[in-house]
Amino acid sequence: MNSSGAPAVVDRTARRNVGSPTSMRGPGRVPGLYATESALNELAFQLRIDPVQLRILNEPKMDEGKNLPFSSRHLVECFQLGAEKFGWSKRDPSVGSMKRDGLTLGWGMAGASWIATRFAADANVELRDDGTSRVACCTQDIGTGTYTILAQITADKTGVPLNEVEVALGDSRLPKGPISGGSMATASVVPAVIQAADNAIASLLDVATKTPGSPFEKRKSEDLAFAGGRVFVKADGDTSRGVPFANLLKRANLRMIAGEGKSQATFSMDEQPKSKFSLNSFGAHFVEFTWQPEIARLRISRVVTVMDAGRIINTLAGRNQIEGGVVMGIGMALLEHTTYDPQSGAPINSNYADYVVPVNADVPLLEVHFLDYPDKEVNPLGARGIGEIGLAGVAAAITDAVHHATGVRVRELPVKIENLLS
Repeated sequence: MNSSGAPAVVDRTARRNVGSPTSMRGPGRVPGLYATESALNELAFQLRIDPVQLRILNEPKMDEGKNLPFSSRHLVECFQLGAEKFGWSKRDPSVGSMKRDGLTLGWGMAGASWIATRFAADANVELRDDGTSRVACCTQDIGTGTYTILAQITADKTGVPLNEVEVALGDSRLPKGPISGGSMATASVVPAVIQAADNAIASLLDVATKTPGSPFEKRKSEDLAFAGGRVFVKADGDTSRGVPFANLLKRANLRMIAGEGKSQATFSMDEQPKSKFSLNSFGAHFVEFTWQPEIARLRISRVVTVMDAGRIINTLAGRNQIEGGVVMGIGMALLEHTTYDPQSGAPINSNYADYVVPVNADVPLLEVHFLDYPDKEVNPLGARGIGEIGLAGVAAAITDAVHHATGVRVRELPVKIENLLS
């Protein structure tokens, strides 16, 4: 028991003749959700209730584990929209009852969730006398679209065209930034960039009032406003009569003016900072299988995914993130498995010739939809991380579809043909 009287949880590492486990994509929740979502699907089958309806009927009003309200939770809408897009109302729950083109169909679904917190981050935004701008942070872009997102935010704040925003990343000389982990890089950097841009604009307004010969020389900075790359008098309310910031910088003989921004962490590896809300993203996956028992052929033919992930800054990159997660879920459920040599403990299939991962032929057309509920408790834009939630829950939806087609419950991944033939 701990000091609060609750049962203490203890974990230990068992010595085995294999490599020590470590975090992979979606540590914790991905394998955890495979267990819990599979259990919900099995419960729904035993109770003879639709698995979507079971989840909706048991939707919590708050995070019961943390005893906190959710900052934003629209999981029920994910289930409802996913069911509508997938055509779930046509599902016959009887095992092996649905057929198409001589094949047996299996339909399955599962929910998904992932944390929506932040690392600490700093950023710098410059306004330059040539009308361009620069945003800098020493975080990195591992292909998730960080360059584009930071350019979008800076362009929106400064009025500089997107193609005239320079983004500097991946250099330790730049303001400190977060690692790419936990789907938190974007959520972490957003507040820092916004604050940096606001501070750069505030400095610009101050310069506009103190530069001899400036159109605003006799004004106070609080009388001015900035929008669309121009400084103007608030009382006029007409941005078209404003002065481009580049003109003001040239008159002040300044090459550029900069602002710094900081984002405080809401996540720590050592101790979870106190929060008034439970911060998470949510989603739902719907999967269709075709099963041909004569030749033991099992193939995914459709996937529909709906995500409640706050405001999506870059929809194209966001959809790509979720699609990549779903593909990884297909590998987790159907293909990927490491075999160890019992004598040496070394992995036998330690190369891409022997370790099977999904390829284009294994992946059907993936349909991804986003809800639009900005979560302002996470950051001012309401954007949450979505890198790993695309993988969460996919395996449970797949094994539910496998059961619907074949009648076999698979509780150990990956699904093997011998499981289905037995």
